[in-house]
Amino acid sequence: MISAIHWIRQGVAAQHPEKYDLNDKEYDRINKLAADQLEDAREQMKEAEEMAVDQQTTTTATKDDDDMARYNLDSYDDDVEADKNKQLGIFSKIKNLKYYENDEEDPYVTMEDDKKEKEEEQQELEILPTDNMLLSAKTEDDISHLEIYVFEPAQDNLYVHHDIMLPSFPLCLEWLDFHCGTKLGQATNGNYVAIGTFDPDIEIWNLDTIDVMFPETILGHTDKSKKRSKKVNDNYHVDAIMDLSWNKNHKNFLLSSSADSTVKMWDLNTSKCVQSYTHHSDKVQSVAWHPTEATVFITGSYDKTVCVLDARSPGQVTRWQLDSDVESIRWDPHSPSHFYVALESGFVHYYDVRNGGSKPLYMVQAHDGPVSAMDVNPLVPGCIATGGTDKSIKVWNTVNNKPSMVTKRNFDLGKVFCTQFCPDSAFQLAIAGSNGKMHIWDMSTNADPPLSILAAVINK
Repeated sequence: MISAIHWIRQGVAAQHPEKYDLNDKEYDRINKLAADQLEDAREQMKEAEEMAVDQQTTTTATKDDDDMARYNLDSYDDDVEADKNKQLGIFSKIKNLKYYENDEEDPYVTMEDDKKEKEEEQQELEILPTDNMLLSAKTEDDISHLEIYVFEPAQDNLYVHHDIMLPSFPLCLEWLDFHCGTKLGQATNGNYVAIGTFDPDIEIWNLDTIDVMFPETILGHTDKSKKRSKKVNDNYHVDAIMDLSWNKNHKNFLLSSSADSTVKMWDLNTSKCVQSYTHHSDKVQSVAWHPTEATVFITGSYDKTVCVLDARSPGQVTRWQLDSDVESIRWDPHSPSHFYVALESGFVHYYDVRNGGSKPLYMVQAHDGPVSAMDVNPLVPGCIATGGTDKSIKVWNTVNNKPSMVTKRNFDLGKVFCTQFCPDSAFQLAIAGSNGKMHIWDMSTNADPPLSILAAVINK
C-alpha cells in the first residue's frame, strides 16, 4: 500500500544527484546513529523479554533457563568489542567497505574507466529542470521504503529514480529546502524530505544523494544516557508521527503532530523541540502552517476539534467543535482566511478562520465513508479533490461557496489514501492507495465533462 505522497516542484532537484560518499566523517556519524538505534532496540527487547517472562509458567521458565545456560545463549548476541567501543557490531567493519568516487583513488582498481558506461549512468540519473519529483511512502510485505519518482510531463512518463529503506511503516511526508544535519548552514536551497512513521522519531533525508544509508538528522529522543520515557513530555514524541508541516516563511521550523496527542515545533538549526502544545485530548491527525501568516498554524484531532494557534501565544487557542474525527485539514491558498476540513463521517467543511468556533460556510457529503484524502488545487481557485475508502476520487467546484461535484472516477487503486495536485500543472493529480500503485490523472483529457473548460470558467 501507499500511505503518503508528495510532489516536488520543477527545478528543485539537483540535475546530477551525487553518489553517497562513506568518508571518515560520515563513517563516524552513522556509527553513532547506529549505536543509538541499537540502544533503543535493546530497551525494546528487554521490555519484551520481561513481559514474556511474566507470562511463562515456573516450569517453562526453568526449562528455558537450563537451555540458556547449556548453550550459553545469554551471551549469544553480545559483541564485546562493539559494546566496548559503543558501536553497532554490523557496522564495526564497514569502514573497510568504503568506495571511492573515482577509480583512480581506489588502490584495488587497476582497470581503465569505461567512459561510455559512466556517461550512460549519469544520463540515466539526470533530472532535468522541467522534471517533477514525486515521493511515495510504500509498504509491501512488511517492508517500508520511500520511492522517489521522476515525472516527465512532456512525455507523460513516470518512473522510479531511486529509493530509500525506512525503519517503520510511514504515515506522512513533508518536503523542505532547509539544509540541516551535516549540511547545516549551506547558502543554497536543499532538497529534503521529513518522514513520520509509527516510530516516535522524525527522519530527514537528503533527496539529492543516491544510495544514502542514514538520514541527515533525526528529530526525537537523542539523549541516550537517559532511558526513553513513555510519558508525554516537552522534548520529544512518544508515539507515532501522524503529520508534518514545514514553515516556508521561517524555514528552520517544522511542526509535527502525534498519536501522543501533542503537537511539537522543531528548530532545524539544533534538531531540538522548542515548543510543545497539549491543547488536544486525542490523537492529532493533521497540522499545517498558515501559507502567509508565518506564526499561525492549524491542527485537527480525533477529539473532534480543529484548533488555530499563534506560536507567539501558545496558550491562546481558537477552537471549532465538530461531530466527527478529523482526517485532514488544508488552508485555502486562494483565500488564506479560510480552511477545509475532511472528516471521517464523509463530509468536507469550509470555515472562516476569522470567526472562531463558528459554523461552516458550507459542508458537502463527499464520500459514503471517510474522506481519507483531500487536496486543494494550488493553481485553480475553487477546485478541490477528495478521495475515500469507497475507492473513488472526486473533483469539486466550490466557487462562490456553492460546492458541486464536477466528476468522479475509480482508477482501481483500492481505497484512496492520498491525493495531491502537481504544483506546476493545474490538471496533474497524483493518486495512490491500498493496492500500492501510483497513478497520475491528467484531468485535461477528461471527456465528460471537459475539465479544461471548467478551469477557464473558474479563472474568469
